[in-house]
Amino acid sequence: MNKKLAKLKYLPNNFEIIENGDHVVCAVSGKSISLENLNYWNVELQEPYFSYVEAHKKKETH
Repeated sequence: MNKKLAKLKYLPNNFEIIENGDHVVCAVSGKSISLENLNYWNVELQEPYFSYVEAHKKKETH
């Protein structure tokens, strides 16, 4: 890992890399998520989530 933060555009079933990097940061927990392990995000809010737990927490508060 080169530890560079990626900038992504989150799409309904995929994401587009705007700026190359190897990870993003969870919008809820602040945990680093490697792009290979990125499975949860919100298209409307354009936010990544570490797991279904964080995604669910965000959904409850939004």
